[in-house]
Amino acid sequence: MQTLKLVAVSAGLSAPSSTRLLADRLLQAARYRLAEQEYAVDVEVVELRDLAVDIAKNFVTGFPSAALEEAVEKVTSADGVIAVTPVFTASYSGLFKSFFDLVDPSALTGTPVLIGATGGTARHSLVLDHALRPLFAYLRASVSPTAVYAASEDWGSGGDEYTEGLPARITRAGNEFADTVAARPARRTDDEEIVPFEKQLADLRLD
Repeated sequence: MQTLKLVAVSAGLSAPSSTRLLADRLLQAARYRLAEQEYAVDVEVVELRDLAVDIAKNFVTGFPSAALEEAVEKVTSADGVIAVTPVFTASYSGLFKSFFDLVDPSALTGTPVLIGATGGTARHSLVLDHALRPLFAYLRASVSPTAVYAASEDWGSGGDEYTEGLPARITRAGNEFADTVAARPARRTDDEEIVPFEKQLADLRLD
């Protein structure tokens, strides 16, 4: 059975936070979908609140702490990433942006990413398309088509015949993300031999 690694990045500042709750729900939805497809799933959550001082020090000194380096490694080595931020001044939080500024621009190339955001009002939902999608497009990630924004009132509403509620949006987004992760070719491990292109051509000629 193939094992897939999912990592959620939460930029929530309080404990508990609605940002972390949304990250957990999206992670759970994706995990259920992959389990239905008979994948084993390892999940981890990176709480940026716990790394705030380390992130600031890294910008000043140029050297990451062991904890920060480990967090970046978890994200860049994942088969799929869920990234959720609270909205501040109509955009992602500074902590969220600062963390992804430390990620090598090519490290997430092709990696499936599911984006989400939380805020006090639904008027900020455009942050998903105006801020988060461009950020991960720059990092050349494969951004999942359905993103999830959760306003304060969404948590107590199941939706109606005209409006898709938050639980349904989470499920749909998690399913699409999981299908993208499952369809992506498996990452090469360090134990696998890299065959030079010249040798591959020579083997073809011998056939």
